[in-house]
Amino acid sequence: MPTRTTPTERQKRLGAELRKMRLAAEATTEYAAGLLGIDRTRLSNMESGIRPISPERVRTLASNYACSDAAYVNALVDMAANPERGWWERHRGTLSAGLLDIAELEWHATRVRTAQVVHVPGLLQTEEYARAVFTAVLPPLTRLEVELRVAHRMERQQVFKRPHPLPYVAYVHEAALRMPFGGTESMRQQLRHLAAVSDHDAIDVRVIPTSVGGFPGAGHALLYADGLVPQLDTVQLDSAHGPEFTHAEAQLTKYRSHLDWMENASLPPAASRDLIQKIAREH
Repeated sequence: MPTRTTPTERQKRLGAELRKMRLAAEATTEYAAGLLGIDRTRLSNMESGIRPISPERVRTLASNYACSDAAYVNALVDMAANPERGWWERHRGTLSAGLLDIAELEWHATRVRTAQVVHVPGLLQTEEYARAVFTAVLPPLTRLEVELRVAHRMERQQVFKRPHPLPYVAYVHEAALRMPFGGTESMRQQLRHLAAVSDHDAIDVRVIPTSVGGFPGAGHALLYADGLVPQLDTVQLDSAHGPEFTHAEAQLTKYRSHLDWMENASLPPAASRDLIQKIAREH
């Protein structure tokens, strides 16, 4: 199988897990390469996500590394056996790799939880609202760049329309509901849409009221994607230079704590919907 010039976050994650498993077994690259009948360079490329690895080879490595966690190994095998190019690949070359990685992360997640302070969550945005969000960036995007990002954001929402919709929990600060991106009418329509989709069986919208005061991670947009097993959970954070991904256990623990705090501090779904509708009427 040929090497890749730009592996996706998912491909890099599979390689990172193989390396972590090898190090836990205190096995050398020479030993692991010998198991597969390849050279050290090729093994290193597999562990960096540059070169694909077959499901059979994943099982060979896991067996010889004495990894007894069958669910974890099966999840890695699933990642290796699922190399298909998703819908997001249509945007490769016109959008940043980071945006495509977010779509791929959502598509393969078993659940997504997100926390937003300034914006309505991307998966719950209307087209007009998303356009206003992408217009309000520096340096300014061209009209074509804005429209490409809007189209991609709308396509991401198909995770709710497939046979098994993505379970999605959105913690939205009340401040985000009062930021009129695109103007009063655009915001009114966005709030009505948010209230409507919050009734979807797979979508749970929780509003954090301003009366709560300060909270952990204030100001940071956060996406927490559950993997097939907890070891494969991933956190995506927004930054000025693009999305950042982390799966270090200490970071996963920290952000799980943030989300648990928000779960306890936010309004229940029905009360959240009532507040969203009330703010919509005020616009």
